[in-house]
Formats: sequence, structure tokens, C-alpha cells
Amino acid sequence: MIHPAGQPFLVFADEEENITDFPDLHAAGMSAGSFVLPAKEDFIPLPEGSELFVLPGRLPVGCDQANGEPLLLEENPFNPNDSIRAVAAFMSPAHTAVLNSAYQTTKDAPRLPLFAYTAVGWYDGRFWTTAFRSDEDTRQDASQFNQNTINKKTVKKLQQHKNNRLIQHLGKCCLTYGCPAARNYFLGRWEAPLPTSPTCNARCVGCISLQASGKCSATQDRIQFVPTPAELSEVAIPHLQQAEKAIVSFGQGCEGEPLLQCDTLEKAIIIIRKNTDLGTINLNTNASIPSSVKRLADAGLDSLRVSLNSAQEKYHNNYYRPQGFGLSDVCESIKTMKDAGKFVSLNYFILPGVTDSENEFKALSTLLTQCKPDRIQLRNLNMDPEWYLRSLDFKGSSKPLGMKKWLTLLKNDFPELQFGYYNPEVR
Repeated sequence: MIHPAGQPFLVFADEEENITDFPDLHAAGMSAGSFVLPAKEDFIPLPEGSELFVLPGRLPVGCDQANGEPLLLEENPFNPNDSIRAVAAFMSPAHTAVLNSAYQTTKDAPRLPLFAYTAVGWYDGRFWTTAFRSDEDTRQDASQFNQNTINKKTVKKLQQHKNNRLIQHLGKCCLTYGCPAARNYFLGRWEAPLPTSPTCNARCVGCISLQASGKCSATQDRIQFVPTPAELSEVAIPHLQQAEKAIVSFGQGCEGEPLLQCDTLEKAIIIIRKNTDLGTINLNTNASIPSSVKRLADAGLDSLRVSLNSAQEKYHNNYYRPQGFGLSDVCESIKTMKDAGKFVSLNYFILPGVTDSENEFKALSTLLTQCKPDRIQLRNLNMDPEWYLRSLDFKGSSKPLGMKKWLTLLKNDFPELQFGYYNPEVR
């Protein structure tokens, strides 16, 4: 992995959102609200397909070159009459944050949209961000997508399946929202989405498909119907039979909780497996209903990906705001799937300073020991960091481990555990 030869400089945005570097200060990072001078080894070149965000109502914080102390930049050093704002990187898939962007929020600043905000700096003619590549799989890399090809293949398939509501829905996900999974479905490769549920039994603070009006917009529309088993199998069967490294996954960002549609999923899985034994059938879920997990495992479900923001009950409840289930049900679902001889991943939401806190590390280690999942998917939390900390009522009791040390300790303590970003093929 390439790292900068020197310490990257602070970047900021002016009133016209032009991004400029300020060589008098080093770029800083933020960990659960605390400012940090990143090590040079924490920086990698900004990955292709990443975006830079200008953060409204937030002033940039850098670090003094002499002693590393955090310093607030309140005005444009090149034009004192010009207002300025902090900048963050929204990284392309398969990259995990080491530190968040460093800023001070001003009074009446708006809540940040539902994206991840990674620290970014400038050095030697390029942008650098505090992150590491967490999966070598290229299935959602920007280089894998040609928009003209996507458009042509999507339009063709939509015309061929005018009566399949699910395929029409995925067409919107592909062409309107640029969903990588939907794109790959229409390109006929890798992992294809199977959203099913317009309802949910949690009210996740950072839900990307349903938000209270006036606070923070959802990034995409939630599916408004439950596809029939026939509609689901019409998507899944050809994909599993023909696609390279084929996976089909219930439970997407454009829906609620798929376990609430267990009858439909069960019937669809049975139809799929009557027609093909190829590929992996996966379920992305909050793992709230162990009895439904057992039914689906018995029907032929191959793998389970369990979304988890924290292995501590308080923080899990404060984020998911679950309706009728708790962390014990989540753990029971993992054990149920493992007892059936199936594969389980944790879709673990990463926020530096929370994820790598000592108490969270201990709680996660206990869960891994008791439930024995096979893999952790390292997913950046898409949410305003300060809003997340307030929502959790997070109390950091000691200095965080640091994300790289956190990962090293987990690998040492659980040598059989896999780490990555995506759902793996398991058949």
C-alpha cells in the first residue's frame, strides 16, 4: 500500500466550494469527537470512485506542524473576507476509515446527510485519506462500471420484463441511485439484490431508506410492495445459473427487514433451489427473529449477514430502536444459522473512536467467542458522526485502540475469522 512521504496538509473549501490546501497546518482526523494527528501510515491515496464532500456549518481543524496540537481554522488564510468549510472524503466501496474528518460544528449547522465522512489531506499533488483497503474483491470498484453499457443492458432487461415489479424496481435503483448491486445484476455478474420488505421492526437512527421528514433525507426510496416468490425467482434463478461468482441477496438498503416476509422468502428459496443448486443465496438482516432464520436455513439459505453497530446492548438498542427484539435475539439467530452448518457474517458498522474503544472491543470479542460467526464485513457507518454519538449516548472511558491496532488484535485473537467488505460466495 502506498503512503505519503510527508505529512499531508489540511484542505478546506471556500464560499464557491473550491477545495484548497493550507500547507501551514497538517491534516487532522477525528475519533469519537477527539482530534488526532494521523500517522503518515494512516493515509492512502484517495481511492478511485471516491467523492469529496464540503461540510456545511463546519469549520476545518488541522494540526500544528511543530507540536501536532489541533488548531481551528476560522477564516480563509488567502482571503480573510471569505467564509470556509471543512472537507471530508466519502470513500469508494471496499475501503474502511481509520479516522473521520476533523471539524468544529457551528451553531445552527444542519445535520449531515447519511454518508461516511473520512479525514482527507493533500500532499505531493494528490489527495490522501485515512483508510485502508478492507477487501481485494473488485466487484464494486469504479473501474468495473461503464455507464453506457449499464444503460443499454438495463433498458433492454426492463423492456423484456415489464410485468415483473421487482425488476422494474431494480431498474430505478440502478439508473436513478447508481446502486452497485443493481448495476451488477443488470450486467449479469456477481451479487444481485433481492429486496422484499416495505416494513421493518426497527427504527434505525441512520436508516438510509426511511427518515422522519425535516431532519435528514433518506438516500433512496424504500420498496413499496412485497415481490411474489415468482418475481423473486425470476430474478434469482437465471442470475445463479449464469453469473460469474453468483450470489443473490435478500435484504437491501432500499427496504425494511426481510425476516418480516419470511413466508415469501421461504417459498422463493424453495423454488430457486428446485431449479438450480448453483451459487449462494444470502440474507442481509438485523437477525431479529431466530425462528424465521431457522426456517430459511432449512429451506436452503446458504449465508446470513447480520447488521450490527455495537456488541453492547445499550448502544445496539439506541441505534436500532428495536421493536420486540434485542441483542440476545441477534446472537440466537447467529447460533441458529451456525448450528445449521451455514455461513455467517457480521456487517459491522465502523465509526473510529466507537468501534475501537476498549469496551466495544471486549464486547465484540465476547460475542465472537460465544456465537462464532465466520466473517466480519468492515462497513463505514453512513451517518453524521456527532449525531451518532449523541444518539448512542456514547461514553468513551479511555483512549481508543486505533482502528489498525483494533484489527490486528482481532486477527491475533481470532485467527480463523475472515475479514472483508462483501458477502462471499460460499457454494
